Amino acid sequence: MQRNTNGRPEPEVIVNFVDGLSYSKGKLEAALLAGGIFENSAPKSKETHNVKKEDVELIIRELEIPRIQAERALSNNNGNLEQALATLITPINN
Repeated sequence: MQRNTNGRPEPEVIVNFVDGLSYSKGKLEAALLAGGIFENSAPKSKETHNVKKEDVELIIRELEIPRIQAERALSNNNGNLEQALATLITPINN
């Protein structure tokens, strides 16, 4: 995968890191374009629960937690706000 710039091929980029690993642009591009990590996306969750926006906002505002954590708590409790709140405030016993 060589591109021309001013009539010359693009130089190969090789970087050697302190820990002994190296980076080769050509090898990395070949690995990614050959159907590597970008070909298949992550599977979507088949289970969908009705999570109300108001419930998510209430949990975020009252418990001061990130949106993703509030949505996950509601989703894990089938959209039930009371169960989600109880799950979030109950300490985890190790």
